[in-house]
Amino acid sequence: MLTKKAVIDEVQVWDQFRLGDQQAFTTLYQHFVQPLYAYSLGVTNDKELIKDCLHDLFVELWKNHATLGPTTSVKFYLMASIKRKIIRNMETSMKHFNHHVNYMKDYIEEEMSQESLLIKYEEELVANKELTNCMNLLSKRQREAISLRFFHNMDTDQISNSMRINPQSVYNLIFGALRVMKDGMQMKALA
Repeated sequence: MLTKKAVIDEVQVWDQFRLGDQQAFTTLYQHFVQPLYAYSLGVTNDKELIKDCLHDLFVELWKNHATLGPTTSVKFYLMASIKRKIIRNMETSMKHFNHHVNYMKDYIEEEMSQESLLIKYEEELVANKELTNCMNLLSKRQREAISLRFFHNMDTDQISNSMRINPQSVYNLIFGALRVMKDGMQMKALA
């Protein structure tokens, strides 16, 4: 049997929580933890990461309650906070993963000659520079969409939820960004 969630005056409860009211904190947690969990599934499908980030978010909120400012929408404040926390965690994980991969490549590549290593390194530098130059041609929203799609492996629906735009806009952003990057690469080849 479904129970209807009680309606709260979130701004009033938030203000009480900021003053140190533990019951207000409990009310905020109980009212927002499930919607935040559902929202987070649009950012990543890593349920353990979501649980860890939610735990950390509420611990930090309580620890810093006296220094938090007022807000007109607790829901959007918490949604933005959990999104930032998840993305930061994902970026950190990606950096650790890339470091590990690079370490393993370096270990394996010890068998390669110094000359072939130097050539490969220079090719990677050129490719990274070209990619960076092409990314700099994009608008902020296009860069965000490309980053979420190709660096964070999010699908269209996850990007749509994360960026708060409809799926067609995600397609348009990514398609437009890829076209700009392709044109940038062609201009570089002609130069």
